[in-house]
Amino acid sequence: MHENKQTNHTAIYDLKGLNCPLPVLKAKKRLAAMQPGSRLWLETTDPLAVIDIPAFCADAGHQLVETSAVSGGHRFLVERGAERA
Repeated sequence: MHENKQTNHTAIYDLKGLNCPLPVLKAKKRLAAMQPGSRLWLETTDPLAVIDIPAFCADAGHQLVETSAVSGGHRFLVERGAERA
């Protein structure tokens, strides 16, 4: 499966250097302004993000498409969920 084309057109939100709860709060605000089905890479250095981001996605109805460890932190590919009533 080739994701490179998708990755090249997916926005990256740099949340490095921010600690809990700021990565989730900023991701929540950014995703709220996006269309359902659109994707966003979140880049973090907060060790708690590996717990916080998946929990936020599950709670907010977003899909966590991919998680990867990178030098100094993590990357999360989040797909914006449908609007909640």
